[in-house]
Amino acid sequence: MIVRERPSALKLFLIVRGSILPRIRTTLIVNTLFAALVTWCHGTLFDHKVMLTTIPFTLIGLPLAIFLGFRNTAAYDRYWEGRKLWGELVLRSRNFSRQCQSMITGDTVAHAKLGLDDVRVRMVCRTIAFCHALRHQLRDSKPGADLQPLLRPSEWALACQSSNPSDHLMRQMGHDLASCVREQRIDTILAAQLDNSISAMVGAGASCERIRGTPIPFSYSLLLHRTAYLYCFLLPFGLVDSIGFMTPFVVAIVAYTFFGLDALGDEIEEPFGEDANDLPLSAICRAIEINLRESLQDEQLPAPMQPHDYMLT
Repeated sequence: MIVRERPSALKLFLIVRGSILPRIRTTLIVNTLFAALVTWCHGTLFDHKVMLTTIPFTLIGLPLAIFLGFRNTAAYDRYWEGRKLWGELVLRSRNFSRQCQSMITGDTVAHAKLGLDDVRVRMVCRTIAFCHALRHQLRDSKPGADLQPLLRPSEWALACQSSNPSDHLMRQMGHDLASCVREQRIDTILAAQLDNSISAMVGAGASCERIRGTPIPFSYSLLLHRTAYLYCFLLPFGLVDSIGFMTPFVVAIVAYTFFGLDALGDEIEEPFGEDANDLPLSAICRAIEINLRESLQDEQLPAPMQPHDYMLT
């Protein structure tokens, strides 16, 4: 995710980091050069004058802009839902940490120094591991050093072998909660509240998997891609007779808008990746880890993640 203040009027046209321009640069250059060639030939193709007026482009341009807007709205809805789900995970993880420490009885107050042998510390650390594991699943990356210190060696090995590590961790959470009930370390009514928190975190994770596994229908995106390309590459023939040498400049502006909207929709349609405009899952996981470790009075807290070159991952 790009994190920066609104630039000044001059810098607004010079900024590349965070712009969609690098993604469409090649197509935009080819389109502009093609428009320049059409202008130089004055709309003549193989000794045949291509007769096009601005009327067809007016009729097509408005619906195309509307449908691109609809598609980008649908893509942003997916992006915003993903952000709300991770906000829910932040809330639920904080509540779960508080519930574990206040509702499960122990000889001493839950503290990070007790280690993973203490069920309360283990459940809180497993919550952190769950968030990291979910992030890796959504980004198709392998769990690494960020999970291993949070789990016991046997649990870490089983999580690595599981096809769904985050779900495996929550099943282990259920086993620990059941053990606490059997050992009478927590009342069954209070245990139900902890189970609700576990279920809510599992539900948020499953909803993220739903977004990740259900893209916008390909045929809809393909139709917009084709229409946008045809419109922008045919546009010089409709403008050259009316605006002459200004045709490449006008075509470049129109193509930047249409190709940019199209590419931006592709980027935010999958909000859990590592592109410039995707959600900063690593920073959110780090914030959750800091909050939960702090609740255990851990003195070795990781530093909050900072934007690098205006980008927060």
